[in-house]
Amino acid sequence: MAKRIEVGVIGLGKFGFALAETLKEIGHDVIGIDGNMEKVRRAKTLLNQVYQADGTDRIALEQIGLKDIENVVVSIGNSMGNSILVAMNLLELGVPNLWVKAISEEHERVLKRLGVDNVIFPEQFMARQLAHRLAFPGLLDYLPLGSGVMLSEAEVDRWDGKTIRELALPSMHSIQIVALKKAGSPSFSFVPQATEKLSKGDILVLLGDTKNLSDLES
Repeated sequence: MAKRIEVGVIGLGKFGFALAETLKEIGHDVIGIDGNMEKVRRAKTLLNQVYQADGTDRIALEQIGLKDIENVVVSIGNSMGNSILVAMNLLELGVPNLWVKAISEEHERVLKRLGVDNVIFPEQFMARQLAHRLAFPGLLDYLPLGSGVMLSEAEVDRWDGKTIRELALPSMHSIQIVALKKAGSPSFSFVPQATEKLSKGDILVLLGDTKNLSDLES
């Protein structure tokens, strides 16, 4: 796993709580903050540190110690005004990496002008994920890296008996093999060796451009 990080999550609604839960499961440290006591109680069963506090209160955020946390995510519900105030407070505290959930393009423009580099639209992201999963049944994930990058599964058929080196996917198709699950095996091995011989029914996890992957036959 990559180095352990500490993340502050302000707003423990559906998105914020799911984000905090996932980060905790991965093995990172999460500080949760919300003004709603019920949400704070729920998060206390999961996180080590949870505070009931008003994110628009700069002094409260400073006392919690957010100025010393490298990554902070603002996931305020539908209040654009509160979200902007929280973002301003965190920028003034000097948080290095600030991520803010936006609810509209206008909201995004204001956040960008304030100096927030990372603006999140969860609904749009999930809509794109679903669209690509529907269009590409073997798709594991759609990575928004600027040019339609996908992570996709391919079951070995006509490549039976060939080695990974013989496929020449990086040079011929600009596709990388990131994992392999042998037929009958319950788990994947990551970054398989070039000398690995493939068999019918093996599963490859491929990383590449949308068009290149959709044109590929295994």
